[in-house]
Amino acid sequence: MAKMLIDKGLSLIKSGSRVYVHGCGGIPQYLNCLLAKRANELRRVEIISILPLDNTYTDPKLKDSFFVNSLFASGFVRPCIADGTASYIPAFLNEMPRLFDENILPLDVALIQVSPPDKHGYCSLGIAVEVTGVAVRNAKKIFAQINRNMPRVHGDTFVHINQIDAYVEYDEPLIELDYSKEIS
Repeated sequence: MAKMLIDKGLSLIKSGSRVYVHGCGGIPQYLNCLLAKRANELRRVEIISILPLDNTYTDPKLKDSFFVNSLFASGFVRPCIADGTASYIPAFLNEMPRLFDENILPLDVALIQVSPPDKHGYCSLGIAVEVTGVAVRNAKKIFAQINRNMPRVHGDTFVHINQIDAYVEYDEPLIELDYSKEIS
C-alpha cells in the first residue's frame, strides 16, 4: 500500500480533531510547524501532549485554531492554562495509558518522531516513550517525522513503517532541556 504524502496526511486533520503530539524531547518539531501553517483553516483542534516543550500551539495568535490539553503542565502551557486557552489533565503517569486504551480520550491522529527504519522496517520512538506507544496503538491515523537524530532505543518502542499512514524524512536536532532554566 502506497504511503500518502505528509501534506495530504496533515490535510486529514480537521477542525475539532483530537491530535496526540509526541512530547518531551521527542516533539516532531517539523510536523508541528507544518500543522501550525494550517491554523487559518482550522478551529479548535485539540492537542494532547505529555509535556510540551515549545510554544507552537500555545502562541496567542493560534488560540482559536489549537487548544492544548496537556498531560503535564510545562512552562509553555501553564500561562495558557491560567488564562483558559489551554487545559491540564490531572493523571499519574502510570494511569495515562488508560486514557487512550479505554477510549476516554479517543485519538484521531498521532504525530510522532521516530528513528529511521531498520532493515526489517521498524522505527524506534527513541528518547520519549512515556505513553506515546499507547497513543500510536490507539490513534486512527499515524503521521511521523523520521529523523536520523532520534536514537534507536530498544524495548517496547518500535513502530513498523507499515503502521505509519504518512511520513516525512526531516532531520533536525532534538529539543534539549536546559536545566539551568525553569522548565516546569
